[in-house]
Amino acid sequence: MARPNDEVAALFQEYADLISITGGDAFKARVYEKAARSVGGHHADVSTLDLKGLQEIPNVGKSIAHKILEYLADGRVAAVEDLRAKIPAGVRRLTAVPTLGPRKALALYEELGVRSVDELADAIHQERLRDLKGFGPKTEQNILHGIELLRSAGGRVQLDVAMGLAEDVVAALSAVPGCERCTYAGSLRRMRETIGDVDILVAAERSAPVMRAFTALPYVTEVVGQGEKKTSVRTGRGLAVDLRVVPPDSWGAALQYFTGSKAHNIRTRERAVHHRLKLSEYGLFDVESGAKIVSRTEEEVYDRLGLPWIPPTLREDRGEIEAGLRGELPALVTEADLRGDLHTHTDLTDGLAPLTEMVEAAARRGYAYYAITDHAPDMAMQRMTDERMLAQRAQVRALDGTRPTRGRRGGLRLLHGTELNIGPAGEVDWPDDFLAGFDLCVASVHSHFNQSREALTRRLVRACDNPYVNVIGHPTTRLIGRRPPVDVDLDAVFAACARTGTALEINAHPDRLDLRDEDILRARRHGVRFAVNSDAHAVPHLDTMRYGIGTAQRGWLTADDVINTWPERRLRSFLRKGRWPGRTARRTLPRVRLCPCD
Repeated sequence: MARPNDEVAALFQEYADLISITGGDAFKARVYEKAARSVGGHHADVSTLDLKGLQEIPNVGKSIAHKILEYLADGRVAAVEDLRAKIPAGVRRLTAVPTLGPRKALALYEELGVRSVDELADAIHQERLRDLKGFGPKTEQNILHGIELLRSAGGRVQLDVAMGLAEDVVAALSAVPGCERCTYAGSLRRMRETIGDVDILVAAERSAPVMRAFTALPYVTEVVGQGEKKTSVRTGRGLAVDLRVVPPDSWGAALQYFTGSKAHNIRTRERAVHHRLKLSEYGLFDVESGAKIVSRTEEEVYDRLGLPWIPPTLREDRGEIEAGLRGELPALVTEADLRGDLHTHTDLTDGLAPLTEMVEAAARRGYAYYAITDHAPDMAMQRMTDERMLAQRAQVRALDGTRPTRGRRGGLRLLHGTELNIGPAGEVDWPDDFLAGFDLCVASVHSHFNQSREALTRRLVRACDNPYVNVIGHPTTRLIGRRPPVDVDLDAVFAACARTGTALEINAHPDRLDLRDEDILRARRHGVRFAVNSDAHAVPHLDTMRYGIGTAQRGWLTADDVINTWPERRLRSFLRKGRWPGRTARRTLPRVRLCPCD
Protein backbone atom coordinates (compact mmCIF):
# COMPACT_ATOMS: atom_id res chain seq x y z
CA MET A 1 0.00 0.00 0.00
CA ALA A 2 1.01 3.64 -0.35
CA ARG A 3 3.16 5.13 2.41
CA PRO A 4 1.31 7.63 4.61
CA ASN A 5 3.83 10.14 3.24
CA ASP A 6 2.53 9.57 -0.28
CA GLU A 7 -1.09 9.93 0.82
CA VAL A 8 -0.35 13.22 2.58
CA ALA A 9 1.68 14.45 -0.38
CA ALA A 10 -1.21 13.73 -2.76
CA LEU A 11 -3.63 15.51 -0.43
CA PHE A 12 -1.45 18.64 -0.23
CA GLN A 13 -0.95 18.69 -3.99
CA GLU A 14 -4.72 18.53 -4.40
CA TYR A 15 -5.10 21.34 -1.86
CA ALA A 16 -2.66 23.47 -3.84
CA ASP A 17 -4.67 22.82 -7.01
CA LEU A 18 -7.93 23.67 -5.24
CA ILE A 19 -6.44 26.95 -4.02
CA SER A 20 -5.46 27.80 -7.60
CA ILE A 21 -8.87 26.88 -9.02
CA THR A 22 -10.68 29.10 -6.52
CA GLY A 23 -8.39 32.04 -7.22
CA GLY A 24 -6.72 31.82 -3.83
CA ASP A 25 -3.33 33.12 -2.78
CA ALA A 26 -0.72 31.88 -5.29
CA PHE A 27 1.95 31.99 -2.58
CA LYS A 28 -0.15 29.69 -0.37
CA ALA A 29 -0.60 27.26 -3.26
CA ARG A 30 3.17 27.13 -3.76
CA VAL A 31 3.69 26.55 -0.04
CA TYR A 32 1.52 23.44 -0.17
CA GLU A 33 3.16 22.24 -3.39
CA LYS A 34 6.55 22.46 -1.66
CA ALA A 35 5.17 20.71 1.41
CA ALA A 36 3.79 17.92 -0.78
CA ARG A 37 7.22 17.32 -2.33
CA SER A 38 8.96 17.44 1.04
CA VAL A 39 6.58 15.04 2.77
CA GLY A 40 6.59 12.63 -0.18
CA GLY A 41 10.39 12.53 -0.21
CA HIS A 42 10.93 12.41 3.55
CA HIS A 43 12.73 9.29 4.75
CA ALA A 44 10.69 8.81 7.94
CA ASP A 45 7.08 7.59 8.00
CA VAL A 46 5.00 10.66 8.95
CA SER A 47 2.57 8.46 10.88
CA THR A 48 5.36 7.81 13.39
CA LEU A 49 6.16 11.48 14.01
CA ASP A 50 4.74 13.92 16.54
CA LEU A 51 4.15 17.63 15.94
CA LYS A 52 7.78 18.51 16.59
CA GLY A 53 9.07 15.73 14.36
CA LEU A 54 6.77 16.82 11.52
CA GLN A 55 8.03 20.40 11.77
CA GLU A 56 11.57 19.16 11.18
CA ILE A 57 10.55 18.17 7.63
CA PRO A 58 11.66 20.89 5.19
CA ASN A 59 8.79 23.23 4.14
CA VAL A 60 6.51 21.91 6.90
CA GLY A 61 5.52 24.55 9.43
CA LYS A 62 3.24 24.31 12.45
CA SER A 63 -0.01 24.81 10.50
CA ILE A 64 0.88 22.20 7.90
CA ALA A 65 2.06 19.79 10.59
CA HIS A 66 -1.32 20.11 12.33
CA LYS A 67 -3.05 19.28 9.05
CA ILE A 68 -0.92 16.13 8.73
CA LEU A 69 -1.92 15.05 12.23
CA GLU A 70 -5.56 15.82 11.42
CA TYR A 71 -5.41 13.63 8.31
CA LEU A 72 -3.69 10.77 10.15
CA ALA A 73 -6.30 10.89 12.91
CA ASP A 74 -9.49 11.44 10.88
CA GLY A 75 -8.63 10.48 7.29
CA ARG A 76 -9.64 13.98 6.19
CA VAL A 77 -8.64 17.63 6.53
CA ALA A 78 -11.43 20.13 7.08
CA ALA A 79 -9.76 22.90 5.05
CA VAL A 80 -9.46 20.60 2.05
CA GLU A 81 -13.07 19.43 2.39
CA ASP A 82 -14.26 23.04 2.51
CA LEU A 83 -12.54 23.86 -0.78
CA ARG A 84 -13.74 20.64 -2.40
CA ALA A 85 -17.32 21.66 -1.60
CA LYS A 86 -16.87 25.01 -3.37
CA ILE A 87 -15.75 23.51 -6.67
CA PRO A 88 -18.16 21.80 -9.08
CA ALA A 89 -17.42 18.12 -9.62
CA GLY A 90 -17.12 18.79 -13.35
CA VAL A 91 -14.15 21.10 -12.84
CA ARG A 92 -12.38 18.56 -10.67
CA ARG A 93 -12.93 15.90 -13.32
CA LEU A 94 -11.35 18.17 -15.94
CA THR A 95 -8.24 18.76 -13.84
CA ALA A 96 -7.42 15.07 -14.25
CA VAL A 97 -6.51 15.82 -17.88
CA PRO A 98 -2.72 16.24 -18.24
CA THR A 99 -1.69 19.62 -19.73
CA LEU A 100 -4.98 21.24 -18.57
CA GLY A 101 -4.35 23.51 -15.60
CA PRO A 102 -6.92 24.29 -12.90
CA ARG A 103 -7.64 27.85 -14.08
CA LYS A 104 -8.32 26.74 -17.64
CA ALA A 105 -10.54 23.93 -16.34
CA LEU A 106 -12.60 26.48 -14.40
CA ALA A 107 -12.85 28.73 -17.46
CA LEU A 108 -14.12 25.86 -19.60
CA TYR A 109 -16.75 25.02 -17.01
CA GLU A 110 -17.93 28.59 -16.51
CA GLU A 111 -17.81 29.77 -20.15
CA LEU A 112 -18.82 26.64 -22.05
CA GLY A 113 -20.47 24.45 -19.44
CA VAL A 114 -17.96 21.64 -20.06
CA ARG A 115 -18.34 19.10 -17.25
CA SER A 116 -16.56 15.94 -18.47
CA VAL A 117 -13.60 14.76 -20.50
CA ASP A 118 -15.89 13.59 -23.32
CA GLU A 119 -17.60 16.99 -23.45
CA LEU A 120 -14.18 18.65 -23.55
CA ALA A 121 -13.10 16.52 -26.52
CA ASP A 122 -16.32 17.36 -28.34
CA ALA A 123 -15.84 21.08 -27.67
CA ILE A 124 -12.32 20.94 -29.11
CA HIS A 125 -13.44 19.13 -32.26
CA GLN A 126 -16.18 21.75 -32.68
CA GLU A 127 -13.53 24.51 -32.28
CA ARG A 128 -15.54 26.10 -29.45
CA LEU A 129 -12.48 26.82 -27.33
CA ARG A 130 -10.93 29.27 -29.78
CA ASP A 131 -13.19 32.14 -28.75
CA LEU A 132 -11.98 31.93 -25.14
CA LYS A 133 -9.13 34.10 -23.91
CA GLY A 134 -5.93 32.09 -23.56
CA PHE A 135 -7.09 29.25 -25.82
CA GLY A 136 -6.14 28.61 -29.43
CA PRO A 137 -5.25 25.82 -31.90
CA LYS A 138 -1.99 25.00 -30.09
CA THR A 139 -3.76 24.84 -26.72
CA GLU A 140 -6.42 22.58 -28.25
CA GLN A 141 -3.74 20.26 -29.58
CA ASN A 142 -2.02 20.08 -26.18
CA ILE A 143 -5.30 19.33 -24.40
CA LEU A 144 -6.14 16.59 -26.90
CA HIS A 145 -2.74 15.04 -26.18
CA GLY A 146 -3.64 15.14 -22.50
CA ILE A 147 -7.00 13.47 -23.12
CA GLU A 148 -5.26 10.72 -25.11
CA LEU A 149 -2.84 10.16 -22.21
CA LEU A 150 -5.68 9.99 -19.72
CA ARG A 151 -7.68 7.53 -21.80
CA SER A 152 -4.66 5.36 -22.61
CA ALA A 153 -3.98 4.93 -18.88
CA GLY A 154 -7.36 3.14 -18.63
CA GLY A 155 -7.31 2.92 -14.86
CA ARG A 156 -3.76 1.57 -14.79
CA VAL A 157 -1.37 2.62 -12.03
CA GLN A 158 2.35 3.18 -11.97
CA LEU A 159 4.67 0.30 -11.24
CA ASP A 160 5.70 1.44 -7.76
CA VAL A 161 2.09 1.84 -6.57
CA ALA A 162 1.21 -1.70 -7.64
CA MET A 163 4.47 -3.07 -6.22
CA GLY A 164 3.86 -1.54 -2.80
CA LEU A 165 0.40 -3.07 -2.60
CA ALA A 166 1.56 -6.45 -3.92
CA GLU A 167 4.40 -6.72 -1.44
CA ASP A 168 2.04 -5.92 1.43
CA VAL A 169 -0.36 -8.66 0.29
CA VAL A 170 2.44 -11.20 -0.20
CA ALA A 171 3.86 -10.46 3.25
CA ALA A 172 0.43 -10.86 4.90
CA LEU A 173 -0.51 -14.09 3.11
CA SER A 174 2.92 -15.67 3.54
CA ALA A 175 2.28 -15.62 7.30
CA VAL A 176 -0.97 -17.59 7.02
CA PRO A 177 -0.59 -21.17 8.34
CA GLY A 178 -0.60 -23.61 5.43
CA CYS A 179 0.73 -21.11 2.87
CA GLU A 180 3.77 -22.83 1.40
CA ARG A 181 4.68 -20.24 -1.24
CA CYS A 182 3.39 -16.81 -2.20
CA THR A 183 4.42 -14.23 -4.79
CA TYR A 184 3.04 -11.73 -7.29
CA ALA A 185 2.72 -12.65 -10.96
CA GLY A 186 1.26 -11.05 -14.07
CA SER A 187 2.48 -7.81 -15.61
CA LEU A 188 3.94 -6.74 -12.27
CA ARG A 189 6.37 -9.65 -12.26
CA ARG A 190 7.25 -8.73 -15.85
CA MET A 191 7.91 -5.15 -14.61
CA ARG A 192 5.67 -3.39 -17.08
CA GLU A 193 5.61 0.36 -16.60
CA THR A 194 1.91 0.48 -15.64
CA ILE A 195 -0.26 -2.17 -14.02
CA GLY A 196 -3.98 -2.80 -14.51
CA ASP A 197 -4.48 -5.13 -11.57
CA VAL A 198 -2.31 -7.21 -9.25
CA ASP A 199 -2.10 -11.00 -9.54
CA ILE A 200 -1.11 -12.92 -6.40
CA LEU A 201 -0.33 -16.65 -6.45
CA VAL A 202 -0.30 -18.92 -3.41
CA ALA A 203 0.64 -22.58 -3.09
CA ALA A 204 -1.34 -24.32 -0.34
CA GLU A 205 -3.07 -27.65 0.25
CA ARG A 206 -6.13 -25.86 1.66
CA SER A 207 -7.29 -22.62 0.12
CA ALA A 208 -9.95 -21.54 2.61
CA PRO A 209 -7.64 -20.10 5.32
CA VAL A 210 -5.74 -18.09 2.72
CA MET A 211 -8.92 -16.77 1.11
CA ARG A 212 -10.32 -15.71 4.51
CA ALA A 213 -7.11 -13.89 5.40
CA PHE A 214 -7.08 -12.20 1.99
CA THR A 215 -10.60 -10.78 2.21
CA ALA A 216 -9.96 -9.64 5.80
CA LEU A 217 -6.98 -7.44 4.86
CA PRO A 218 -7.57 -3.89 6.18
CA TYR A 219 -7.19 -2.23 2.79
CA VAL A 220 -9.76 -4.45 1.04
CA THR A 221 -12.90 -2.37 0.41
CA GLU A 222 -14.95 -4.76 -1.73
CA VAL A 223 -14.98 -8.49 -2.47
CA VAL A 224 -15.83 -8.70 -6.16
CA GLY A 225 -15.88 -12.49 -6.36
CA GLN A 226 -14.91 -15.36 -4.09
CA GLY A 227 -14.36 -19.03 -4.75
CA GLU A 228 -12.23 -21.99 -3.79
CA LYS A 229 -9.49 -21.30 -6.33
CA LYS A 230 -9.80 -17.57 -7.05
CA THR A 231 -10.89 -14.48 -5.12
CA SER A 232 -10.99 -10.94 -6.50
CA VAL A 233 -11.09 -7.79 -4.39
CA ARG A 234 -10.86 -4.04 -4.79
CA THR A 235 -8.67 -2.01 -2.47
CA GLY A 236 -8.88 1.46 -1.01
CA ARG A 237 -6.71 2.81 -3.80
CA GLY A 238 -9.13 1.49 -6.42
CA LEU A 239 -6.66 -1.18 -7.54
CA ALA A 240 -8.04 -4.69 -8.06
CA VAL A 241 -6.20 -7.72 -6.72
CA ASP A 242 -6.79 -11.31 -7.88
CA LEU A 243 -5.67 -14.17 -5.67
CA ARG A 244 -5.28 -17.69 -7.00
CA VAL A 245 -4.48 -20.68 -4.79
CA VAL A 246 -3.00 -23.80 -6.39
CA PRO A 247 -1.73 -27.12 -5.02
CA PRO A 248 1.99 -26.99 -4.19
CA ASP A 249 2.85 -29.52 -6.90
CA SER A 250 1.34 -27.20 -9.53
CA TRP A 251 3.32 -24.14 -8.44
CA GLY A 252 5.78 -23.94 -11.36
CA ALA A 253 3.18 -24.36 -14.09
CA ALA A 254 0.82 -21.90 -12.40
CA LEU A 255 3.54 -19.29 -11.93
CA GLN A 256 4.55 -19.58 -15.58
CA TYR A 257 0.95 -19.38 -16.75
CA PHE A 258 -0.16 -16.44 -14.61
CA THR A 259 3.02 -14.44 -15.23
CA GLY A 260 2.28 -14.26 -18.97
CA SER A 261 2.42 -12.45 -21.22
CA LYS A 262 -0.45 -13.81 -23.30
CA ALA A 263 1.73 -13.76 -26.42
CA HIS A 264 4.56 -15.59 -24.64
CA ASN A 265 2.16 -18.21 -23.28
CA ILE A 266 0.79 -18.87 -26.75
CA ARG A 267 4.34 -19.62 -27.90
CA THR A 268 5.05 -21.97 -24.98
CA ARG A 269 1.77 -23.82 -25.56
CA GLU A 270 2.76 -24.19 -29.23
CA ARG A 271 6.04 -25.74 -28.06
CA ALA A 272 4.05 -28.14 -25.87
CA VAL A 273 1.83 -29.19 -28.78
CA HIS A 274 4.96 -29.76 -30.88
CA HIS A 275 6.15 -32.22 -28.22
CA ARG A 276 2.69 -33.87 -28.00
CA LEU A 277 2.10 -32.28 -24.62
CA LYS A 278 -0.52 -29.98 -23.11
CA LEU A 279 0.48 -27.01 -20.94
CA SER A 280 -1.93 -25.39 -18.47
CA GLU A 281 -1.78 -23.64 -15.10
CA TYR A 282 -1.88 -27.08 -13.45
CA GLY A 283 1.07 -28.65 -15.21
CA LEU A 284 2.54 -30.11 -18.34
CA PHE A 285 0.63 -33.22 -19.38
CA ASP A 286 1.08 -36.03 -21.87
CA VAL A 287 -1.66 -35.67 -24.50
CA GLU A 288 -2.28 -39.39 -24.97
CA SER A 289 -2.18 -40.65 -21.38
CA GLY A 290 -3.16 -37.45 -19.58
CA ALA A 291 -0.36 -38.06 -17.09
CA LYS A 292 1.24 -35.02 -15.46
CA ILE A 293 4.89 -34.86 -16.44
CA VAL A 294 6.21 -31.75 -14.67
CA SER A 295 4.70 -28.76 -12.83
CA ARG A 296 6.51 -28.12 -9.55
CA THR A 297 8.98 -25.45 -10.79
CA GLU A 298 9.13 -23.07 -13.74
CA GLU A 299 12.60 -24.34 -14.58
CA GLU A 300 11.44 -27.91 -15.13
CA VAL A 301 8.46 -26.76 -17.21
CA TYR A 302 10.70 -24.78 -19.55
CA ASP A 303 13.29 -27.55 -19.61
CA ARG A 304 10.72 -30.14 -20.72
CA LEU A 305 9.77 -27.77 -23.56
CA GLY A 306 13.40 -27.71 -24.68
CA LEU A 307 14.02 -24.21 -23.33
CA PRO A 308 16.14 -22.64 -20.61
CA TRP A 309 14.29 -20.74 -17.89
CA ILE A 310 13.29 -17.40 -19.40
CA PRO A 311 13.37 -14.37 -17.07
CA PRO A 312 9.89 -12.86 -16.60
CA THR A 313 11.02 -9.46 -17.92
CA LEU A 314 11.72 -11.06 -21.32
CA ARG A 315 8.38 -12.86 -21.67
CA GLU A 316 6.80 -10.59 -24.30
CA ASP A 317 7.29 -12.70 -27.47
CA ARG A 318 10.06 -10.44 -28.71
CA GLY A 319 12.32 -13.26 -29.77
CA GLU A 320 13.02 -14.80 -26.38
CA ILE A 321 11.81 -18.25 -27.46
CA GLU A 322 14.12 -18.29 -30.49
CA ALA A 323 17.05 -16.94 -28.44
CA GLY A 324 16.44 -19.63 -25.82
CA LEU A 325 16.44 -22.38 -28.44
CA ARG A 326 19.79 -21.10 -29.72
CA GLY A 327 21.22 -20.77 -26.22
CA GLU A 328 21.59 -17.00 -26.70
CA LEU A 329 19.45 -15.51 -23.94
CA PRO A 330 21.30 -12.54 -22.40
CA ALA A 331 22.62 -12.61 -18.84
CA LEU A 332 20.41 -9.72 -17.77
CA VAL A 333 21.72 -6.87 -15.65
CA THR A 334 20.55 -7.03 -12.02
CA GLU A 335 20.34 -4.48 -9.23
CA ALA A 336 23.23 -6.31 -7.54
CA ASP A 337 25.42 -5.44 -10.55
CA LEU A 338 25.10 -1.69 -9.93
CA ARG A 339 28.23 -0.06 -8.54
CA GLY A 340 26.82 3.45 -8.36
CA ASP A 341 24.26 6.08 -9.26
CA LEU A 342 25.21 8.80 -11.76
CA HIS A 343 22.25 11.23 -11.51
CA THR A 344 21.13 12.58 -8.12
CA HIS A 345 20.24 15.92 -6.53
CA THR A 346 20.61 17.68 -3.19
CA ASP A 347 18.94 20.63 -1.51
CA LEU A 348 21.42 22.91 -3.24
CA THR A 349 18.83 22.97 -6.04
CA ASP A 350 15.52 21.13 -6.08
CA GLY A 351 16.43 18.14 -3.91
CA LEU A 352 15.11 17.71 -0.39
CA ALA A 353 18.13 16.35 1.50
CA PRO A 354 21.57 17.86 2.11
CA LEU A 355 24.65 16.43 0.45
CA THR A 356 25.83 14.52 3.52
CA GLU A 357 22.51 12.67 3.91
CA MET A 358 22.44 11.63 0.26
CA VAL A 359 26.06 10.44 0.43
CA GLU A 360 25.45 8.44 3.60
CA ALA A 361 22.38 6.80 2.04
CA ALA A 362 24.42 5.86 -1.03
CA ALA A 363 27.11 4.33 1.19
CA ARG A 364 24.45 2.24 2.97
CA ARG A 365 23.43 0.85 -0.41
CA GLY A 366 26.96 -0.47 -0.84
CA TYR A 367 27.85 1.62 -3.87
CA ALA A 368 31.47 1.95 -4.92
CA TYR A 369 30.91 5.42 -6.41
CA TYR A 370 28.17 8.03 -6.38
CA ALA A 371 27.60 11.17 -8.44
CA ILE A 372 26.00 14.42 -7.30
CA THR A 373 24.50 16.23 -10.30
CA ASP A 374 22.61 19.32 -9.21
CA HIS A 375 21.00 21.57 -11.81
CA ALA A 376 22.98 24.12 -13.77
CA PRO A 377 22.04 27.85 -14.03
CA ASP A 378 19.85 27.80 -17.14
CA MET A 379 17.03 26.41 -14.99
CA ALA A 380 16.56 29.83 -13.42
CA MET A 381 14.30 28.67 -10.59
CA GLN A 382 17.24 26.74 -9.10
CA ARG A 383 19.31 29.95 -8.65
CA MET A 384 22.55 28.16 -9.43
CA THR A 385 25.76 30.20 -9.74
CA ASP A 386 29.37 29.35 -10.51
CA GLU A 387 30.30 30.14 -6.93
CA ARG A 388 27.64 27.86 -5.41
CA MET A 389 28.65 24.98 -7.67
CA LEU A 390 32.36 25.40 -6.88
CA ALA A 391 31.60 25.52 -3.17
CA GLN A 392 29.71 22.24 -3.51
CA ARG A 393 32.65 20.75 -5.40
CA ALA A 394 34.95 21.56 -2.50
CA GLN A 395 32.51 19.89 -0.12
CA VAL A 396 32.30 16.81 -2.37
CA ARG A 397 36.09 16.55 -2.55
CA ALA A 398 36.29 16.76 1.25
CA LEU A 399 33.74 13.96 1.64
CA ASP A 400 35.29 11.72 -1.03
CA GLY A 401 36.31 8.38 0.43
CA THR A 402 35.20 9.23 3.98
CA ARG A 403 32.10 7.00 4.07
CA PRO A 404 32.73 3.24 4.39
CA THR A 405 30.87 1.16 1.86
CA ARG A 406 30.39 -2.56 1.44
CA GLY A 407 33.35 -4.39 -0.07
CA ARG A 408 35.53 -1.31 -0.66
CA ARG A 409 38.62 -0.36 1.35
CA GLY A 410 38.89 3.23 0.22
CA GLY A 411 35.36 4.27 1.08
CA LEU A 412 32.67 5.62 -1.23
CA ARG A 413 34.18 7.51 -4.16
CA LEU A 414 32.27 10.67 -5.02
CA LEU A 415 31.94 12.20 -8.46
CA HIS A 416 31.04 15.84 -8.77
CA GLY A 417 28.77 16.42 -11.71
CA THR A 418 25.87 18.52 -12.90
CA GLU A 419 22.62 18.14 -14.80
CA LEU A 420 22.88 20.57 -17.68
CA ASN A 421 19.86 21.95 -19.48
CA ILE A 422 19.82 21.30 -23.23
CA GLY A 423 18.66 24.63 -24.63
CA PRO A 424 16.40 25.16 -27.66
CA ALA A 425 19.35 25.02 -30.08
CA GLY A 426 21.24 22.25 -28.24
CA GLU A 427 23.41 24.60 -26.20
CA VAL A 428 24.24 23.85 -22.55
CA ASP A 429 24.64 26.04 -19.49
CA TRP A 430 28.36 26.53 -19.01
CA PRO A 431 31.34 27.08 -21.37
CA ASP A 432 33.84 24.30 -21.97
CA ASP A 433 36.44 25.62 -19.54
CA PHE A 434 33.96 25.40 -16.67
CA LEU A 435 32.53 22.06 -17.79
CA ALA A 436 36.04 20.61 -17.83
CA GLY A 437 36.09 20.72 -14.02
CA PHE A 438 33.23 18.24 -13.61
CA ASP A 439 33.73 14.49 -13.30
CA LEU A 440 30.64 13.96 -15.46
CA CYS A 441 27.78 15.91 -17.02
CA VAL A 442 24.22 14.70 -17.51
CA ALA A 443 22.35 16.82 -20.07
CA SER A 444 18.55 16.86 -20.27
CA VAL A 445 15.71 18.62 -22.05
CA HIS A 446 13.55 20.53 -19.58
CA SER A 447 11.63 22.97 -21.80
CA HIS A 448 10.53 23.77 -25.38
CA PHE A 449 8.99 20.31 -25.71
CA ASN A 450 6.85 21.31 -28.70
CA GLN A 451 9.62 22.14 -31.14
CA SER A 452 9.47 20.47 -34.54
CA ARG A 453 10.80 16.95 -34.93
CA GLU A 454 13.77 18.27 -36.92
CA ALA A 455 14.63 20.94 -34.33
CA LEU A 456 14.38 18.52 -31.39
CA THR A 457 16.55 15.99 -33.19
CA ARG A 458 19.23 18.60 -34.00
CA ARG A 459 19.06 19.77 -30.40
CA LEU A 460 19.77 16.34 -28.92
CA VAL A 461 22.41 15.43 -31.50
CA ARG A 462 24.26 18.69 -30.77
CA ALA A 463 24.23 17.82 -27.07
CA CYS A 464 25.71 14.40 -27.87
CA ASP A 465 28.45 16.10 -29.89
CA ASN A 466 29.46 18.21 -26.89
CA PRO A 467 32.71 16.63 -25.59
CA TYR A 468 31.68 17.27 -21.98
CA VAL A 469 28.21 15.71 -22.11
CA ASN A 470 28.45 12.13 -20.86
CA VAL A 471 24.81 11.09 -20.39
CA ILE A 472 21.55 12.23 -21.97
CA GLY A 473 19.10 12.34 -19.07
CA HIS A 474 15.47 11.12 -19.38
CA PRO A 475 15.90 11.27 -23.18
CA THR A 476 12.26 11.49 -24.32
CA THR A 477 11.17 13.74 -21.39
CA ARG A 478 7.93 11.79 -20.92
CA LEU A 479 5.99 11.67 -17.65
CA ILE A 480 3.85 8.53 -17.64
CA GLY A 481 0.20 9.44 -17.92
CA ARG A 482 0.95 13.17 -17.80
CA ARG A 483 3.28 14.17 -20.63
CA PRO A 484 3.93 12.34 -23.90
CA PRO A 485 7.43 11.75 -25.27
CA VAL A 486 8.87 14.51 -27.43
CA ASP A 487 8.61 13.98 -31.18
CA VAL A 488 12.22 13.23 -32.11
CA ASP A 489 14.07 10.97 -34.56
CA LEU A 490 15.35 8.58 -31.93
CA ASP A 491 17.40 6.53 -34.36
CA ALA A 492 19.37 9.67 -35.28
CA VAL A 493 19.94 10.34 -31.58
CA PHE A 494 20.95 6.73 -30.95
CA ALA A 495 23.44 6.89 -33.81
CA ALA A 496 24.89 10.13 -32.41
CA CYS A 497 25.26 8.57 -28.95
CA ALA A 498 27.10 5.57 -30.37
CA ARG A 499 29.33 7.78 -32.52
CA THR A 500 30.30 10.16 -29.72
CA GLY A 501 30.44 7.80 -26.74
CA THR A 502 27.46 9.41 -24.98
CA ALA A 503 25.38 7.16 -22.74
CA LEU A 504 21.59 7.22 -22.66
CA GLU A 505 19.88 7.29 -19.31
CA ILE A 506 17.27 4.83 -18.13
CA ASN A 507 15.65 7.07 -15.56
CA ALA A 508 14.39 4.80 -12.78
CA HIS A 509 11.78 7.14 -11.34
CA PRO A 510 8.39 5.41 -11.79
CA ASP A 511 6.97 8.64 -13.24
CA ARG A 512 9.47 8.42 -16.09
CA LEU A 513 11.09 5.01 -16.80
CA ASP A 514 12.71 6.84 -19.68
CA LEU A 515 14.01 5.33 -21.96
CA ARG A 516 11.14 2.92 -22.54
CA ASP A 517 11.95 -0.74 -23.05
CA GLU A 518 11.03 -0.55 -26.76
CA ASP A 519 13.47 2.34 -27.23
CA ILE A 520 16.21 0.50 -25.35
CA LEU A 521 15.91 -2.43 -27.74
CA ARG A 522 16.44 -0.09 -30.70
CA ALA A 523 19.23 1.92 -29.08
CA ARG A 524 21.21 -1.20 -28.18
CA ARG A 525 21.20 -2.25 -31.83
CA HIS A 526 23.07 0.99 -32.57
CA GLY A 527 25.74 0.09 -30.01
CA VAL A 528 24.69 2.62 -27.38
CA ARG A 529 25.74 2.36 -23.74
CA PHE A 530 23.29 3.12 -20.93
CA ALA A 531 23.22 4.48 -17.37
CA VAL A 532 20.47 3.31 -15.01
CA ASN A 533 20.01 6.27 -12.66
CA SER A 534 17.59 7.17 -9.87
CA ASP A 535 17.42 10.94 -10.53
CA ALA A 536 16.89 10.98 -6.77
CA HIS A 537 15.71 14.22 -5.19
CA ALA A 538 15.38 12.63 -1.73
CA VAL A 539 16.81 9.64 0.13
CA PRO A 540 13.80 7.33 -0.52
CA HIS A 541 14.15 7.94 -4.26
CA LEU A 542 17.42 5.97 -4.28
CA ASP A 543 15.31 2.83 -3.85
CA THR A 544 13.65 3.32 -7.25
CA MET A 545 16.66 1.73 -8.97
CA ARG A 546 14.77 -1.58 -8.97
CA TYR A 547 12.31 -0.15 -11.49
CA GLY A 548 15.07 1.15 -13.73
CA ILE A 549 16.72 -2.26 -13.66
CA GLY A 550 13.40 -3.91 -14.52
CA THR A 551 13.08 -1.60 -17.52
CA ALA A 552 16.68 -2.32 -18.54
CA GLN A 553 15.96 -6.05 -18.39
CA ARG A 554 12.88 -5.60 -20.56
CA GLY A 555 15.28 -3.98 -23.03
CA TRP A 556 17.51 -7.09 -22.97
CA LEU A 557 20.46 -5.28 -21.36
CA THR A 558 23.42 -7.02 -19.76
CA ALA A 559 25.72 -5.55 -17.11
CA ASP A 560 28.27 -4.73 -19.80
CA ASP A 561 25.73 -2.46 -21.50
CA VAL A 562 25.28 -0.34 -18.35
CA ILE A 563 28.17 1.97 -17.50
CA ASN A 564 27.38 2.25 -13.79
CA THR A 565 27.97 -1.47 -13.34
CA TRP A 566 31.57 -0.99 -14.49
CA PRO A 567 34.62 -0.70 -12.20
CA GLU A 568 35.51 2.91 -11.44
CA ARG A 569 38.58 2.95 -13.66
CA ARG A 570 36.64 1.77 -16.69
CA LEU A 571 33.84 4.23 -15.95
CA ARG A 572 36.22 7.18 -15.66
CA SER A 573 37.82 6.22 -18.96
CA PHE A 574 34.40 6.28 -20.61
CA LEU A 575 33.58 9.64 -19.04
CA ARG A 576 36.65 11.22 -20.62
CA LYS A 577 34.77 10.80 -23.91
CA GLY A 578 37.85 10.86 -26.10
CA ARG A 579 39.18 14.11 -24.61
CA TRP A 580 42.80 12.93 -24.70
CA PRO A 581 45.36 15.06 -26.53
CA GLY A 582 45.45 14.10 -30.20
CA ARG A 583 42.48 11.78 -29.86
CA THR A 584 39.10 12.12 -31.50
CA ALA A 585 35.74 11.05 -30.10
CA ARG A 586 35.23 7.48 -29.00
CA ARG A 587 34.88 5.04 -31.87
CA THR A 588 31.44 3.88 -32.90
CA LEU A 589 30.52 0.71 -31.06
CA PRO A 590 29.73 -2.34 -33.17
CA ARG A 591 26.15 -3.20 -34.01
CA VAL A 592 24.83 -5.73 -31.51
CA ARG A 593 22.58 -8.55 -32.60
CA LEU A 594 19.82 -8.52 -30.05
CA CYS A 595 17.10 -11.01 -30.87
CA PRO A 596 15.56 -12.76 -33.88
CA CYS A 597 13.04 -9.95 -34.32
CA ASP A 598 15.82 -7.48 -35.30
